[in-house]
Amino acid sequence: MSRVRCVLITGGASGLGAALASRYAARGDRVLVTDLAAGAPVPAGALYQRLDITSTQHWADALRRVHDEFGGLDVLVNNAGIAAGGRVDRVDDAHWRRVLDVNVLGAVNGCRTFAPLLKAQGHGHLVNVASLAGLVHPAAMSSYDASKAAVVALSESLRHELGPWGVDVTVVCPSFFRTNLAASLGGEDPLMDQVATKLIARAPLGAEEVAARVLKGVDARRFLVLPDRSARIAYWTKRLARPLYDRQMLAAGARIRRAELREEQG
Repeated sequence: MSRVRCVLITGGASGLGAALASRYAARGDRVLVTDLAAGAPVPAGALYQRLDITSTQHWADALRRVHDEFGGLDVLVNNAGIAAGGRVDRVDDAHWRRVLDVNVLGAVNGCRTFAPLLKAQGHGHLVNVASLAGLVHPAAMSSYDASKAAVVALSESLRHELGPWGVDVTVVCPSFFRTNLAASLGGEDPLMDQVATKLIARAPLGAEEVAARVLKGVDARRFLVLPDRSARIAYWTKRLARPLYDRQMLAAGARIRRAELREEQG
């Protein structure tokens, strides 16, 4: 029988976080589900704590809870984040600050908080949920692209930094999948919000299917997990067929230009 692990998941009240929490709990692991909501349903046997990932005090509270309830931590899943889209001249500095505060510094706060514990244990696993947008960078998503690319870079750096202490790092980079992520779109650029909402709704995979593939990759201690076919195609196209990738991305930019012209014409 495999060893029972202690797991903390951010953004665990819905979507991919909830699906991961259910899968970890179902196999007998001890799970602390955290989310911004004051309370939320959790899998049987799991614990819940409110956590604003932008608050260092909330992270300190979560660390104390882990000490009190588990006595240590095996897996930290930095899953919480927000969706964002928008043409660069349509979103303001408040938009950029919100996206970077949540998507980048939220993950940084989790890693900073728990790195000393994992190093002292001599084992543990940081799982940072980024996005395919951290590896390939579509037009009109510059804030989201930049935030998720930062999470990929953070993960690679921590893999090299913490590996000598026996700490593994995984970064998860899915393309669009069916979830409630569109609800976090800020509304600063309605045209691009509509595009993102449609892509999420039409995605072939749901959160449960993605969670199963993520868990498999984490168990295998893989650094990069691309849980869906679209993500793998886009990633390898950029790496191995760069001219084709650039043509595809520029064509998408041209479609946005045509949409913008129609928008301006009323």
